[in-house]
Amino acid sequence: MKHNFYPFACLVFLFVLNFHATVFAQKPTFATNAVVAHRGAWKANNLPENSIASLKHAIELNCTGSEFDVRMTADDSLVINHDPDFNNLPIEKTDYKELTAFKLANGEKLPTLREYIKAGMENNTGTRLICEIKPSEISKLRGIAIAEKVVNVVNGLNAKEIFVYISFDYDILKRIIALNPLANTQYLEGDKSPDQLKQDGINGADFHYSVYAEHPDWILSAKKNNLALNAWTINDADQMDWLLANSFDFITTNEPELLIERTKLSPVSKGWKLAWSDEFSYYGLPDSTKWDYEVGGHGWGNNEMQFYTKQDTLNAMAKNGCLHIIARKQPKEEKQYTSARLVTRGKQEFTYGKFEMRAKLPAGIGTWPAFWMLGTNVEKVGWPKCGEIDIMEHVGYKKDSVFGTIHSNSYNHITGTQKGKTVFIENPYNSFHFYGMEWDNEKIDFLVDGQLFNRIENEHKTINEWPFDQPFYLILNLAIGGNLGGKYGVDDSIFPATYQIDYVRVFSK
Repeated sequence: MKHNFYPFACLVFLFVLNFHATVFAQKPTFATNAVVAHRGAWKANNLPENSIASLKHAIELNCTGSEFDVRMTADDSLVINHDPDFNNLPIEKTDYKELTAFKLANGEKLPTLREYIKAGMENNTGTRLICEIKPSEISKLRGIAIAEKVVNVVNGLNAKEIFVYISFDYDILKRIIALNPLANTQYLEGDKSPDQLKQDGINGADFHYSVYAEHPDWILSAKKNNLALNAWTINDADQMDWLLANSFDFITTNEPELLIERTKLSPVSKGWKLAWSDEFSYYGLPDSTKWDYEVGGHGWGNNEMQFYTKQDTLNAMAKNGCLHIIARKQPKEEKQYTSARLVTRGKQEFTYGKFEMRAKLPAGIGTWPAFWMLGTNVEKVGWPKCGEIDIMEHVGYKKDSVFGTIHSNSYNHITGTQKGKTVFIENPYNSFHFYGMEWDNEKIDFLVDGQLFNRIENEHKTINEWPFDQPFYLILNLAIGGNLGGKYGVDDSIFPATYQIDYVRVFSK
């Protein structure tokens, strides 16, 4: 019996054609992470950058985006390559056929934009294609022509919904917007404010990390202007953590696997939102809009031996991205040591939240650094009625350990009834560690490096047991000696002793 497959084959062909035309006709659902694989996910598996293999691996990792670079050959072919040269051949002055004589490290030929987009549309359930259009080295007009050709290819493949255009050339982005006012565009250079981007119809700020560190107000400005926030190229875990804490939409990285892990650990992924912070990414005295000083040498109720100074860079100074609180053997009034005690009192107060500090502690017998809180009503009701929360407390004679403690009218160190625990940490003097607390109306959890080591629960008795349902303020200080810190004396050979704080962050639910 003779079968005629022609009509069936035509139907299959039309179905496939229609599928490719409509697969992204509706707005896709993108991965909810911020991970953009820079030139694809290439590093972990030693794949060529900007290869189809690295693109597919980014899709397999479920990155929210995969970035790639477009250039145009002498015969006007759009190809994917970061550098202006390929195998020592200048791309803009070489025909595509000549370039294909050389292969990528994994055997792929240099992909065209059309081939790359088609590969990016296969089995892709959540990854944007983030296309950097490289300015032409021949002329400004040729750069505009490249942009126009890219838009035509994207439109022809019906890939608009998964496509993001980025460039260092502002005019390229403006031309793309003229061709398609709904195009998703992000600017790379970092010399335009978010207000300017918004005014010119550009959708996102995709700047180097240093731009945001220099202009932290641009983060809030971008959010107010409903601009996408992106930062490139972030391969450092600490920088990733800062961007995640600030709820960046995108983070471009050569280390997508690392960023995926940092995302899982970020407070933001657990429903916290950054409410207040100081990253100390400036030089000089602590930010006066965030910190004040408590000054004097009266012993602070603990027979401490230091004099706390005010606005003295010898004792408190931000430099190299950290706050340095420095205790010195330096006579001041009737005290033999100076140091600093910074407070948010009168600047910022907190009731509940997640509190986090990354710090390196001073070593040596006699030191007593702390990261702690007092109730703002301390002057009205006194201590310990006001309540005290010691998020991190360390004394130099008890090496490699910190305390997490609460004090109240019923539970305090004067009567020996304080509630606290000690935890061992490895190398707190030469390495940074994370010290934190999660506080709500039912409990206070103390954490070191993300691990819970002490929990204080609300007994629901009286304010004498639980004064922790009112505003508190933060304190950072380095005491010397005193009832606790000086239990075994003070080693004068350790000075100057430095308490180094990378950041303080406060999150709210």
